[in-house]
Amino acid sequence: MRVERARYFLAALRTGSLRSAAADCGVSQPTIGQQLTVLEEELDVVLLTRSPGGVRATPAGEALIAPFARLVAAEDAVREAALATNGTYQGRVSIGGGSVTVETVVAPVVGRLLAEHPGLRFSVREGPSGDIERSVLSGDLDLGVVTTPDEPPPGGLVRRPLMTAPLGIHTPPDHPLTRRPEVTWSDLRDWPIVTMRPGTVLHQRLSRHLPDGLVMVEAMSARTVQTMVAQGAGVGLLARFDTRRPEAGLTWLPLADAQPVEISLVQRADSQPSRSAIVVRRLITVRAEELMAQTRPA
Repeated sequence: MRVERARYFLAALRTGSLRSAAADCGVSQPTIGQQLTVLEEELDVVLLTRSPGGVRATPAGEALIAPFARLVAAEDAVREAALATNGTYQGRVSIGGGSVTVETVVAPVVGRLLAEHPGLRFSVREGPSGDIERSVLSGDLDLGVVTTPDEPPPGGLVRRPLMTAPLGIHTPPDHPLTRRPEVTWSDLRDWPIVTMRPGTVLHQRLSRHLPDGLVMVEAMSARTVQTMVAQGAGVGLLARFDTRRPEAGLTWLPLADAQPVEISLVQRADSQPSRSAIVVRRLITVRAEELMAQTRPA
């Protein structure tokens, strides 16, 4: 059995449809459908139920999720170990990301690269998610770590989900909303708002849900949003990817009617990553898993 078929099965369940799974894996939808059929024939079991609403695992498929995940992880480990036997990694990798993803995901990876792979050179570019994706698509960047836009990815680009986080607001201690356990979009209608700059996912979400919202500050970073809130500029709209404590005195409240915000790893669908890019991609995935473990309820 080819391990990539297990990858396709897991991608179909993760994304909920063969079309999305095909985009995630960088293959066509007919290809992934055919390979999953072959997988079912090889195992002599039905793994998925298909409907206009997407795909779901059958009981047999549910039982095989964990073994398939171990199989995929084992192949990844073998590939990385094989690469490592060739000596110190060389080459250059260019990584792009937004201010939040650079601070929470990319920066710790950079530290590990310096410590573990001193022969590998890299560069980091910070910018809005849309700009980073266009740079990956054009080949100016090897990889992007972006807050996932609500629109589908451009043709030729693959988004691989890394982690999700709830959307909410930061409030100062004396704000009337601070006493609530959670808030809704409508609760923000009459308050000054501090959020990220235009072109970011948070700004898009705010514009869609509160087109007439009173936006006082459009910041370049999450830290600036918190600083402005601490100085009384308004409530700060942010996703809670970072588990560190916010600015002193601030409270974070979840937006009960807001969809979670997702971080994705993006790369071109038609290019094979270099050895050095594979190392960086693996470290980014590990960092995202660490963050998700920190935010997971005990």
